[in-house]
Amino acid sequence: MADNTITLVGNLTRDPELRFTTTGRGVASFGIAVGRRYQVNGEWQEQTSYFNVTAWGQLGENAAASLTKGTRVVVTGRLEQREYTTREGDKRTAIDVIADELGPSLRWATAQVERTPRGEGGSSRAPQGQSAEAAPFDGEEPF
Repeated sequence: MADNTITLVGNLTRDPELRFTTTGRGVASFGIAVGRRYQVNGEWQEQTSYFNVTAWGQLGENAAASLTKGTRVVVTGRLEQREYTTREGDKRTAIDVIADELGPSLRWATAQVERTPRGEGGSSRAPQGQSAEAAPFDGEEPF
């Protein structure tokens, strides 16, 4: 069976943009730049690749609340291809990264982890009249 898992380490090129679906599910979109340095004939060369990342649900909400442009992050997810048509009518293909896990890189920085309250469906927003802390435990511990 083929596996479609990718891990990227790079810097955010823009602040995460958080939107919500009509059902209230959060989705954050942001870009990362992944740099690579290598030598050719004793001279250092640099190459940068740019990726669009989408994070759904609580992961997306946490990303929007925690990450900013320039933050060095580790993203694990899968590649997903989509097709779209430009305003001029040209058909294009884009490959996005759908994040399963992400976090700050601790190679040259420190971070403070703070648990968020869990609500129904993995969202921190609980149903009206119910606090997030009172949401039922689904048996899955994130830590």
